[in-house]
Amino acid sequence: MKTLISYNVNGIRSAMSKGFLNWLATAQPDVLCLQETKAQPDQLTPDILNPPGYYTYWHSAQKKGYSGVAILCKEEPRQLAYGCGIEKYDLEGRVLRADFDGYSVMSVYLPSGSSGEDRQGVKEEFLADFLPYLQQLKTEIPNLVVCGDFNICHEAIDIHDPVGNKKSSGFLPHERAWMSELIAAGFTDVYRKLNPSVKKYSWWSFRFQARLKNKGWRIDYHMVTDALAAKCTSADILNDVEHSDHCPVMMTLDV
Repeated sequence: MKTLISYNVNGIRSAMSKGFLNWLATAQPDVLCLQETKAQPDQLTPDILNPPGYYTYWHSAQKKGYSGVAILCKEEPRQLAYGCGIEKYDLEGRVLRADFDGYSVMSVYLPSGSSGEDRQGVKEEFLADFLPYLQQLKTEIPNLVVCGDFNICHEAIDIHDPVGNKKSSGFLPHERAWMSELIAAGFTDVYRKLNPSVKKYSWWSFRFQARLKNKGWRIDYHMVTDALAAKCTSADILNDVEHSDHCPVMMTLDV
């Protein structure tokens, strides 16, 4: 059994200052995918570059202090793939994949469109390019876990105020339709499959005491190929872990 956790840390150095390494030592996932690391490897200390029992791999944005993904794993991967082969996204450090025996895990950080029309346009370009990429990759790697911050709530159950947010980036009809297309293309939302009626969120605004009031969004996912879905035995959202404006999402895989 493998435990896979995905966590947007909103700055790995910030998370470390809030006890991230102590949490990692206790949680001990087999694979930990991080997003929004906001650091180059040469800015990191040995205790996160080489935590006990883990191999670590970092795909940072060219722009310092921005974006970035990482994978920490107990087993050394057979192969690593940095980026998705589309330069404008790879320069932002948004995709990193590790291939293991029997399954592969991808850490992804999809663009946010909440800062304005320009970034929303970038997000929509990414969505248009990323779905065909995943469809092709699925033919080559049938046992694929795509996990990370998708910056989209799929259904009304995934957001605290679906009516008030219907025109908000992250809950726009065409973004939600993209998630449906991904599922139709042969991917399963593990948390929703195993918890069909549970309302839990993975991100809260820093403003208005949103986390205290649990006014959140579920935008962090494990999306697995349908071929692997039957081997997913549990999934949870770890609301009590607080190093970021996100919390970790977890699943177990029987491989």
